[in-house]
Amino acid sequence: MTSRKELTEIHFGPLWFLPGDNYGIYPYCHSLYIEGPGILIDPGSNRERLMEIRQDPGVNEVWLSHFHEDHFLNLDLFDDLPLKTSEPEARVMGDIELFLDAYDTPAEHRHYWKELFIEQFRFKPRNAAGFLRGGETVRAGDVTIEIISAPGHTPGHTAFFFREQAVLFLGDYDLSRFGPWYGDRNSSIEETIASVNMLRGINADVWITAHETGIYEDKPGAAWDEYLDVIRRREEKILDLLDRPMNLEDLMAHWIIYGKPKEPRVFFELGERLHIGKHLERLLKKGAVKRVDGKFVKPDAL
Repeated sequence: MTSRKELTEIHFGPLWFLPGDNYGIYPYCHSLYIEGPGILIDPGSNRERLMEIRQDPGVNEVWLSHFHEDHFLNLDLFDDLPLKTSEPEARVMGDIELFLDAYDTPAEHRHYWKELFIEQFRFKPRNAAGFLRGGETVRAGDVTIEIISAPGHTPGHTAFFFREQAVLFLGDYDLSRFGPWYGDRNSSIEETIASVNMLRGINADVWITAHETGIYEDKPGAAWDEYLDVIRRREEKILDLLDRPMNLEDLMAHWIIYGKPKEPRVFFELGERLHIGKHLERLLKKGAVKRVDGKFVKPDAL
């Protein structure tokens, strides 16, 4: 495992790992660059370095693993170039209202989020020049890229396996201590678990994530299990609280996802709301909780 102090630009032949600012922690991410064909994946890393690479050796097209704002942070530097992403992600990228809908932003905070996405992340409607389709293989210069559909984090989240380098880019299945993000309107806990287990089954020599650690040159090993175990721990905390009826706002007040109140409150409250909501949906389907008079409670507590 690469420690934070060692997090620097590393080249695997023509495949370049470009570390994001602050170890790729949101609102940044790590990028990948393929020398030769000039493909840049997820331009959320250091803006100055991306500008240098645009000049030399050059960028010809940009790929996005998914639509989240930290991954297109510096996309404005490349707006004159072809953009490719999966079809579900491309639809969201084409309209700020659809983008806000994808996050399930509450009506009372919609202006805050619209302003944030446009001003801080330079959102503008963008049309994809082509789609990245799971199961397809792309030959780009001396690199063979397997396009891997890995939904859950977002519906069209895409991972990439670089065959000659035996490098697997996991995107936002980042194996971080925070655990998986599945808070969008169309995210899925079940699909997240399935995608992580699918990715861990791919035979690679190097694993790259979009955030934090960035590069694993040894098998992630227990990191896979620890990452998914966050889901179980979140769910247990919710169930422990539902010995008595609670509504969503009651549960949010316990900061199960983020651990404690954080600022800006409107930002972190949305993440808390979305994740707890997904868990409640899941627990209702499993019959582990019931909804009574607008509140949630364990059946044995009734």
